[in-house]
Amino acid sequence: MSAMKHLLPKNLDELSSDALRTLVQQQAAVLAYKDKTIKELELTNSKLKHELAVIRRYRFGQKSEQYSGTQGLLFEEDAQADLVAIENELDALNKTADSKTKTSTQPKRRALPPELPRVEIYHEPEDLQCNCGCALKRISEDVTEKLDYIPGKAQVERHIRGKWVCKECETLTQSPMPAHVIDKGLASHRLLAHVLVAKYADHLPLYRQQKRFAREGITLPLSTLADWVGQCGHALQPLVDALREEVLQKHVLHADETPIKVLRADQDRKTHRAYLWAYAPAIHEGLNAVIYDFTSSRAGAHARTFLADWQGKLVTDDYSGYKQSFKQGGITEIACMAHARRKFYELHVANKSEIAAQALASFKALYAIEAEAKDLTAKEREQQRQEKARPILEKLHDWMLAQRTLVPDGSGTAKALDYSLKRWTALTRYLEDGCVPIDNNHIEQQIRPLALGRKNWLFAGSLRAGQRAAAVMTLIQSAKLNGHDPLAYLGDILQRLPTQPNHRIHELLPHRWQPAEQ
Repeated sequence: MSAMKHLLPKNLDELSSDALRTLVQQQAAVLAYKDKTIKELELTNSKLKHELAVIRRYRFGQKSEQYSGTQGLLFEEDAQADLVAIENELDALNKTADSKTKTSTQPKRRALPPELPRVEIYHEPEDLQCNCGCALKRISEDVTEKLDYIPGKAQVERHIRGKWVCKECETLTQSPMPAHVIDKGLASHRLLAHVLVAKYADHLPLYRQQKRFAREGITLPLSTLADWVGQCGHALQPLVDALREEVLQKHVLHADETPIKVLRADQDRKTHRAYLWAYAPAIHEGLNAVIYDFTSSRAGAHARTFLADWQGKLVTDDYSGYKQSFKQGGITEIACMAHARRKFYELHVANKSEIAAQALASFKALYAIEAEAKDLTAKEREQQRQEKARPILEKLHDWMLAQRTLVPDGSGTAKALDYSLKRWTALTRYLEDGCVPIDNNHIEQQIRPLALGRKNWLFAGSLRAGQRAAAVMTLIQSAKLNGHDPLAYLGDILQRLPTQPNHRIHELLPHRWQPAEQ
């Protein structure tokens, strides 16, 4: 009611009937908008609380409902990280919630081993003169210890903040503790980066990292490591969202997907197949980036949701899930020449087919032209393709049509020919635009590192864990594409992120990142 009074004009009694009617309509619209916002927040709140209850049940429930062995360890670390991530989201929705509720479930911090070397970092006031003109006197200090980790070396950062007082006006001056991505957290930004890179780039599960730290004399509960992963994943998401916006500004994109097993949150303790999708600008678009999107299935609706209103040329394999996007208009299909070539290569390897050998010779000539045009401008590349590649493709098409009439239906040769002939228009569209690549190999190279991850993960602990992994891997792989060491990149942005203004978040993206001056 007080908010309503604040919105009402002071001269309410002097308004005409028309003005009053307009004012009532405006207030009704405001109330309707607020009601809609409240309902959306309540719905999100309810959804997150339900998800939190399910994870807590399987994290802390009866032993018969929990996972055991290696499976249990992997599920436990993802479930703990999920708990922290969901609680952070709930805190963002409920800013007025009691802060004691958030800290009551936090594990008690253990003292850091005294044998670890200490590095002292002093934080003192820049001006040691009080506002009254008298000199400040140092009377004591506060010391905060954070566990730091440089590969192969653990140490403790001792942040020493001296207390300075003015005797005349009794004013106490002390430098604030530098902002941290995890408020009052134990780990330094370098240690957090190390845990993330080890888990998502080196594919080392947290329980294995825990054992390695233990060998170095550092005792870290699995729940603590999982807390760090969950909170960092939540903190890094705005960067991923900003990178996605920039990727979708490009006119030519690659897309591909690969299966990942995910544990089902039920008592049968089985896994189901989820998918990790990858999207990247074409190599000639001038943006080195890749976005991973983790979804519960391979349904084409997931690709349409990610692309949203994007329009342009999409380079894909022949998966039917993309077809609806092409039918809706605005997105042009670019087929992958490497997939067409692969059909003939497999045919040649299987039985030394002469037909396959002739086709492979033509594909080799097409790729030789692409190698020559690699460093040309888009316009020059298009011209060279028209002059050199188009005649080869026209002859190849006529040759394929002639050979198709000579081979029986259902044979391996017929299948290889049909694959190219049915997609010929999409296969040859790259001739018309120098920014369009000849194949989809670029995005397949971005998915290939995940093959090792699949062997080490065995599975993702939950859908949320998969989405968090996709976000962190997006930043790690994009950093690699720009020639950065992912450990240095993540360590730097985790240090700067707490104080980085939202309108300048783009400065921390991998293709723009410049290390902070030490």
